[in-house]
Amino acid sequence: ASGGHQPWLLDADSTALAFTQGYLGFSEINKVAAHTIGGSDARVTVGFTLPNGRMSSAATVHLVKYGTGQNAPWEVVGTDDTTLTLDIPAYGTTVTSPVKIGGKITGVDENLRAEVRTLGTAAAVGSAGGVPAGGQATPWSFTVPFSASTGQVITIVVHTGGHVASGGRFAVTGGRGG
Repeated sequence: ASGGHQPWLLDADSTALAFTQGYLGFSEINKVAAHTIGGSDARVTVGFTLPNGRMSSAATVHLVKYGTGQNAPWEVVGTDDTTLTLDIPAYGTTVTSPVKIGGKITGVDENLRAEVRTLGTAAAVGSAGGVPAGGQATPWSFTVPFSASTGQVITIVVHTGGHVASGGRFAVTGGRGG
């Protein structure tokens, strides 16, 4: 609304980029490559420009609009990709530490890292990684220790990185500390 503190929440593209850069810390992922926006559901593909000038997609961020009317904000609920997925745990699951995470990856010579984040905390509340992965829709999994209060909303992010941009490709899911 007029005078609001986070006007970017009214735009799905801006919300996806703010989440990626501000909350996840992937500052080099700074472009919207594509989007599909419906009345209350959106998918925004974010990425970065490669040295050769081409766009590299990092993730398709899934957003939903909470509430109704012109000032209903967009909120990120996860990612929706096929080349890097985070399927375990499922959206909204209550988890305890260490949390087992898993999904599938398509790629060559990838190195997976993961963080657990909470609202209001700049640094991750847990991390793990250095897990080699690759292949065609190849399953991956590992555990991530974290510290969060019971019921606290958490975001789990898994990402590749280091080739060109610090974030590379990423996938997220949200849950609650148990």
